[in-house]
Amino acid sequence: MTSPQPFSLLLSLFGDPEMNAILSLDETVRGWLRAEAALAEAQCAADLLSADATAAIVRAAVPESIDMDALLASARNVGYPILPLVRMIDAAAGSAGQGRVHLGATTQDIMDTGLALQLQRAAARLQQLTQALGDALALLVERERDTVMAARTHAQQAVPTTFGAKIAVFLGEVTRHRERLTSAAERVAFVSLHGAGGTSAALGERAAEVRASMAQRLGLRASAVPWHVARDGIAELGQVSAQLAATTARLGREVVALSRTEIGELAEREGHHRGASSTMPQKTNPIGSEAAIGMAIAAGATSAALLRAMEAGHERAAGEWQVEWHVLPQVLALSAGALATAGEVARELQVRRDAMRSNAGDGRGLIMAEAYMMRLAPTLGRERAHDLVYEAAQQARGDGLDLEGALRAVGRARGIAQLAALEPLGPEDHLGQTGAACAEALAAWHAPGGDAPAALASREAS
Repeated sequence: MTSPQPFSLLLSLFGDPEMNAILSLDETVRGWLRAEAALAEAQCAADLLSADATAAIVRAAVPESIDMDALLASARNVGYPILPLVRMIDAAAGSAGQGRVHLGATTQDIMDTGLALQLQRAAARLQQLTQALGDALALLVERERDTVMAARTHAQQAVPTTFGAKIAVFLGEVTRHRERLTSAAERVAFVSLHGAGGTSAALGERAAEVRASMAQRLGLRASAVPWHVARDGIAELGQVSAQLAATTARLGREVVALSRTEIGELAEREGHHRGASSTMPQKTNPIGSEAAIGMAIAAGATSAALLRAMEAGHERAAGEWQVEWHVLPQVLALSAGALATAGEVARELQVRRDAMRSNAGDGRGLIMAEAYMMRLAPTLGRERAHDLVYEAAQQARGDGLDLEGALRAVGRARGIAQLAALEPLGPEDHLGQTGAACAEALAAWHAPGGDAPAALASREAS
């Protein structure tokens, strides 16, 4: 029987079930079986295999022919699972197909072709989750484009902004990730059929024809250049996935920070005992954001190993390939979980506009310091205006004045009429190009051709 697997509490609670299914043992083996069946059909089309043998192999290359426990037990001895897989298909193929399974292929051809099929589906799922997250962010940008709040730099209030403009930055990032993911998915959707040393010698003069036919049957692409040790495409998809997860971590940290009791500008959805503490009854912890952060950190750290897998030498890896067996499913599962969880957080996010506006107006109006400085700069010069506003800000902190009152006091003390005559400013008077940022982010997200999941999903289904 199959050996017990380590339990992941994080993925069990917050992982994406659909991605987990794509990466399961059953689906992995199913991909190898599809590769063997397509190879037989391609050889038949090239008159290298009889119709009877091909039909027998296709009938045998199904999960029902595979004893999973025996497969894994033999694979532990051989080092790879394809030899026992081929023997099981051969045994099930009867006299018509026996001895004709796996002709001209090598173990990695079958495993990498199965992997390509798996990655095609995984990329489509990541695109769906990316689309869902982006759509949720786009709704927030549209809805909150005029919601005034404090922008923060170095964790301190800086200048006024809007919550829509803040989320527009996230939306732009997700838009770029969507493009990266589409591109990376194309570069892993290749059949592998190059034989023992990458020369395709075992398939003879019809090698290219068979490879192209096999690729067409599986909805993959074909190339005369082998990729047994060229793992840049695999590493790229893993890195793009980890980048997507990293963006969800940044979003999660924003929610965690702005939902602090002392700030109270955001909150995750409420629910009975959601985010509850076993000992502090008042708690409603931002558990979705925390989970996304955790999965993203793990995905990023784990994905780095894919760069080491690229070090494979000669025409076949000696240990580097095995790195992928463990790391790649982990990165994809963690990234999918982070995306799914972040999407839920974004869709159900509670935006407390009154708290945002109130916080932006607190601090004795110091958030308006840049605005006042820029009003004074044309007549006083930037440096002098900066120093005067700085002096007023220091006085406001020390004397309990608001910034406007402190500026007038400095103006009277120094005989500077421009300060004494300053018009009062509010956060809405210094929002700059926040509206344009929201509009551009939304336009880019909704641009024609931006909905990539449909194309990926249809290619996978074919």
